Amino acid sequence: MDTGNNSMNQECIKKLQIATREKLRKFNSLRGKEVQPGEFWDLVIVTAVDESQRDAYELQITEKVDRKELPLGVHYIVFSDPPGAKIGNGGSTLYALQRLNDIYGKTLGSFRVILIHAGGWSQRLPNASALGKIFTALPLGDPLYQMLELKLAMYVDFPSQMKPGVLVTCADDIEIYSVAEDESVRFNKPGFTALAHPSPLSTGTTHGVFVLEPHEKSGSSEMEDISCLHFLHKPSINKMRDSGAVCKRHDGCFSLTDTEFVYTDSTYYVDYATAMSLLDLLKEVGPLECEIDAYGDFLQALGPKATIAYTNNTANVTKEESTLVEIRRKIFNHLRGTPLNVVLLNNSQFYHIGTTSEYLHHLTEDAELRSELGLLSSAFSVYPNQPPEGAAAAVCCVMYSVLDPSCSVAPRSVVEYCRLEAGVTVGNGSILSGCWVGSSLSVPDRVFMHSLCVNHRDRTGFVTVVFGIDDNLKHGVEAPAYIEGLKLFGVSLAECLPRWELGNEVLRFSGEASSCSLWNACLFPVCADQQSSFSKSLEMLQAVLGGSTLSLPKDTKLMSMHESLQCKNLEEMLKFRKGLYNDIMQRRSSS
Repeated sequence: MDTGNNSMNQECIKKLQIATREKLRKFNSLRGKEVQPGEFWDLVIVTAVDESQRDAYELQITEKVDRKELPLGVHYIVFSDPPGAKIGNGGSTLYALQRLNDIYGKTLGSFRVILIHAGGWSQRLPNASALGKIFTALPLGDPLYQMLELKLAMYVDFPSQMKPGVLVTCADDIEIYSVAEDESVRFNKPGFTALAHPSPLSTGTTHGVFVLEPHEKSGSSEMEDISCLHFLHKPSINKMRDSGAVCKRHDGCFSLTDTEFVYTDSTYYVDYATAMSLLDLLKEVGPLECEIDAYGDFLQALGPKATIAYTNNTANVTKEESTLVEIRRKIFNHLRGTPLNVVLLNNSQFYHIGTTSEYLHHLTEDAELRSELGLLSSAFSVYPNQPPEGAAAAVCCVMYSVLDPSCSVAPRSVVEYCRLEAGVTVGNGSILSGCWVGSSLSVPDRVFMHSLCVNHRDRTGFVTVVFGIDDNLKHGVEAPAYIEGLKLFGVSLAECLPRWELGNEVLRFSGEASSCSLWNACLFPVCADQQSSFSKSLEMLQAVLGGSTLSLPKDTKLMSMHESLQCKNLEEMLKFRKGLYNDIMQRRSSS
C-alpha cells in the first residue's frame, strides 16, 4: 500500500466532511427564514412529466413552506411538460425557459435560477414514483431532508457567486466537493459552465466526459477553471483515449486514487444571454416530438473541437424518433461556437441514487457517503431498537416511521414513511415504503413493498406492489411471450399465476400495453384499507416463494404499478404521512 497516497486520501476525505457539514449548517440556518437578496436562489424551478405530477409536487412544496422546512421569500415553481410526446430533460429545459420568459420578461435577466429536472416515473426506484424522486427521503436533518433540501444545501454557496442565469441539475444525484478557503466556485462567464468530477475510466462510459484544453497538472489543486475543447457522451474507453480525455494523476488533494482518470459531468450553468439564445432555438425547432437530452444533445455541440458527427449516433437513445437527428443538427448549428467552461472539482464525489440497488447501498452500506453527510440509521422516527451509530459496516435505515419496540429491521434494509405494529420483522436488503404492516408479519430478504392509495369505483382503495429488489420493471416482452419472459422474484409469471389460482386469460396489462412488463402487469389486489392491502400482497409473495397456493376473491380488482399511479389519491397518501408526523412529534414532546 502507498501510505503517502493513503494519508493524502484521508486528508481529502476529511476536507470533504468539513466542507459538507458547513454547507448543511448554512442551509439549515436559512430554513424557515426570509432570505435576503443575493443570499439564495431567486427562483427554484422543478420540472414534472405531466399535470398530475405537477399537482403532486406543488402540494408537497406548499406543505414544506408551511412547515418552514425551506427558505422563505423564494419563488418555488413547478412546470409540467406539455401534453403529447416525451421531450426529455433537454426539452423540459427549453419549455421551462419559455415559461419563465413569459412570466417574468426582462426581469428574468436579474434572477439567479436553479432548474431541477424531476420528471419521469422512476421505474428503477418505484418508491419515488407516486410523489417524485425530488421528494425521496434522506436520513439526516431535522426536519427530515428530502432530495430537494439536499440539492439546495449542496449548492447553497452558488447563488452569491453567480451572475444571472440558470443552473441545470437532476433530482437523483448528489455532488459533494471541497475547495480551498480562498477559492469559490464561480459562475460568471458567458456560455455554459459545467462542474467536472474526476472519475475512473469505467464511469466515463456511462456519463459525459470532458476533453480539456492542455494544462500542466490535473488535480494539483482542489479546484481549477479551464476551457473544454469537446464533450463526449457515454464514450468507449478507446474513444476517451483517442480524444485526449484521459488524464494522469498528480500530487494534490484528490478524491480518486486511480493513476488514470477522466472528468465526468453533473451540473451546469447557462448565463442569461445564452439562456435567451436557447429560446430562439425552441422557436426554430418548433413543437418537440422527440426526447432531447440536456447533457448529450446540448453539451456535445459546444467547444472548438465539436463536430456534427454525434448527431447521427443514436446508440444511447432510449427510443429513436425520426425527427431526432434533424433536431440535433439544428441544436448543433445554433450552439456552435458557444463556450464550454469547466470547473474541475478535484476533491469531489458524485453519487447517483436512481435505482433500488443504489438507494440501498448508499443509505445502508456506503461508509464514505454516510460519513460525509452524517447519515443516520434512524431519522425522524420512533424506533427504540435502532443500532448505535457506527456499530457495523452495514446498518438498517429507518426514516419518518413509527415502529413498535418489538419490531426488528435487518441490516441493509430501508423503511420509510411506514407504521409497523408489534412483532414485525423485516429481512435483509429490503425496502418498505408507505406501508402499514400488521402485527407479527415477516417480510423476506431483498423484497420491495410499496403501498399506494388509489381512487377505485368512486371509493378510496389501497394497492401494495411487491417486487424483488433485482426485478427489472422496465423490461418489456411482446405478447404472448410475456407469460414465460416476465419474472417476479426470479419466477416466471407462468409459475406465479397458478399459485394465485389465476388463469392466463385473467392477466391484463394497463396502458397501451404494446410491450408487456412488470411495470404495467395488473397483479396486485385493490383492498379497502392499507393494512389488508399489505398483508394480501405479502401472502401472494409467500405463495410464490413457498410454492403454496392462494385463492383471491372472485371480484378482486387487480392493478399494476402503472395503473395505480394513474388513479393515485395524493391527498390520502400525504394524510397518512401527516399522521406519522403528528405521532412522531407527539412522542418526542412526551419523552
